[in-house]
Amino acid sequence: MHEISLCLSALDLIEKQAQIQGAKRITAVWLEIGALSCIEESALRFSFAAASRQTMAAGCQLHLRYLPAQAWCWECSTRVTIERHDAGCPHCGSHALQVESGSNLQVKQIEVE
Repeated sequence: MHEISLCLSALDLIEKQAQIQGAKRITAVWLEIGALSCIEESALRFSFAAASRQTMAAGCQLHLRYLPAQAWCWECSTRVTIERHDAGCPHCGSHALQVESGSNLQVKQIEVE
């Protein structure tokens, strides 16, 4: 379960930003998750709730947004959107794809008091 380590890293970043802003509490967090990140939503939500206990983010709302991955097809020279690691090019069916984005977890926004 790599979700817990991702949550711990994200919370470290989130708390540092909240402290810089002079916040007392974090009320909401928005995360973007790439389609190829292999992050399971229920595990992420559970891990975030567990990791945020007794922190500035305890009990905050967690908003998740999934983003499709972008890849370059070497066969038809087209930038394509893919949803899975084993996906082929939607234009030509080739699996000669170079993934350009979509395997990350990113903190997009935090709401503080």
